[in-house]
Amino acid sequence: MWRSSEETATTPDWPPPHAPMPATTPASSWEDKGEAPESVAGLQEHYNHLCMEKSQRINPFILHILQEVDEETKKGLEKGITLTMAGNNRLTLVERITGEDFRILFRILRNHPYINGLDVRYNLLSDIGAYCAARLLQKQRNLIYLNLMFNDIGPEGGELIAKALHKNTTLKYLRMTGNKIENKGGMFFAAMLQINSSLEKLDLGDCDLGMQSVIAFATVLTQNRAIKGINLNRPMLYGEQEESTVHLGHMLKENHSLVELHICKHDIKNCGMQKLCDALYLNSSLRYLDVSCNKITRDGMVYLADVLKSNTTLEVIDLSFNRIENAGANDLSETLTSHNRSLKALSVVSNNIKREGLVALSQSVKTNPTFSNIYIWGNKFDEATCVAYLDLIQMGHLKPDNTDVEPFVVDGRVYLAEVSNGLKRHYYWTPVYGEAYNHSSNAGFALVPVGQHL
Repeated sequence: MWRSSEETATTPDWPPPHAPMPATTPASSWEDKGEAPESVAGLQEHYNHLCMEKSQRINPFILHILQEVDEETKKGLEKGITLTMAGNNRLTLVERITGEDFRILFRILRNHPYINGLDVRYNLLSDIGAYCAARLLQKQRNLIYLNLMFNDIGPEGGELIAKALHKNTTLKYLRMTGNKIENKGGMFFAAMLQINSSLEKLDLGDCDLGMQSVIAFATVLTQNRAIKGINLNRPMLYGEQEESTVHLGHMLKENHSLVELHICKHDIKNCGMQKLCDALYLNSSLRYLDVSCNKITRDGMVYLADVLKSNTTLEVIDLSFNRIENAGANDLSETLTSHNRSLKALSVVSNNIKREGLVALSQSVKTNPTFSNIYIWGNKFDEATCVAYLDLIQMGHLKPDNTDVEPFVVDGRVYLAEVSNGLKRHYYWTPVYGEAYNHSSNAGFALVPVGQHL
């Protein structure tokens, strides 16, 4: 439940109007009293003591995780613990962590010298937990990774965390995925990026951002040189003008430090794809572009294929769940076969591609030594397609871990089965069994590493 890794600002008044702090536990009683750092061992005993002191019910899930850490530390431990307390764990009896539970946890972690990562995804922290997370960012001098995804944090909680990052100089990677901070919270994070110069990766996907905050991020990133990866998936955009791509395209022309950009579900069409590609002629840093789940068709691939003839930095492109069809696949294949030698991975999952386009892409893998990963599931396979990918794997041009299909033969006929490989297969969930962070399931992040955690 934990793993080893390699390696103060004033928050707004609390509580927010809709989530008052209980009168029996005023915020002042939880402030840092200048205590000495806690012992590396004895987290379980410390938790029990604090629960008794604050008349707080013991959460058995937290107790279990802290007990595991105590047992491991007795075996000898180097610095760099990531505490993983995911509320969607199906192998452990989970009682999801509430905001009140997290206040106790904050007291334990704020001075702990060895903990540099905290994963509390899929719990019930709400804005009360966001207040404690903000305090943790102020007090904990070793924290480099914080995962708060899907925790019912709203705009007020987003504001607290964003303002806590104004003076934080240690956090490198923050995941706010799925918390409905909305346009208001997004604007506070955009303002934070004008000040913070240490955060390297920020995930605000599925946060109900509005057009105003997307434009604000695009504007701020023309100046911010610290951010290497940003996720702005699924904002709440209205209208057909593709405004977001206009501003993001301008940002890509000016920004030469951004490595990873996720703009899934931005309603990007061919015109928007053209604006992004125009920017990529001038961009020399972006290595991972995610434009999955948009409305890009074969006409958009004309622009992408053309820019790939001269762009030498893009290494991973995710086109999953668009509609490029055979014509779009052929355009990409021609460029990858004859011109481009920098792209390593391409996902065209569920793009209505048939035999002609899929076979053409297989030829690109065969002739291009750099093009090592391709993901094609969800398209229309016939026997010729299946044979082409069987040959690729048997001849060693495509490693089985670098694709999401596996050939098999029944009665002399070749078929393709789906396997659990992809660019970011385990981004929102992790498997019940097996390694959650292996390269084959998260190839995009393995090929373009930005931040050491998912």
